[in-house]
Amino acid sequence: MNLDLLSRVPLFEGLSQAQLKNLAGVCETERVPRGKYVFREGEPGASMYVVVEGRVRISRQLPGMGEEALAILQPGEAFGEMAVVEEGMRSADALAHEGEAVLLRIGRDPLDQLLFTDKELAYSVLWALVRTLSGRLRDTNEKMKALFAMSKF
Repeated sequence: MNLDLLSRVPLFEGLSQAQLKNLAGVCETERVPRGKYVFREGEPGASMYVVVEGRVRISRQLPGMGEEALAILQPGEAFGEMAVVEEGMRSADALAHEGEAVLLRIGRDPLDQLLFTDKELAYSVLWALVRTLSGRLRDTNEKMKALFAMSKF
């Protein structure tokens, strides 16, 4: 497992080598062929992912409008984090976009067990999750304001 890649993921920046090694122990490699879905909107989620190789497109289906691409993720970027925080349905599609996507999958249960045994790691990762999800909420609010402004015309 490449600890350097994990150390560059914003959620895991600043972790010690020992913490990164422990985290790597709960990661599984998954290969997704180009054009295949990692997961679909509405499916139950129990894992988050880190892009190792390739690109992953995150999108949603908007009723009456079709697909809205939200992001094209590059190596080192994480997605699906909400699934390790709560049990719920996926809020978007994730598709292997360019070539085969090589991903690290981190399951909720193994991560929970690791965070339970390493409180410093738990503190660091959970605060990083809060910052990430807060930033996404802020971006969504800005998009909604822009949509409301456009709908007035």
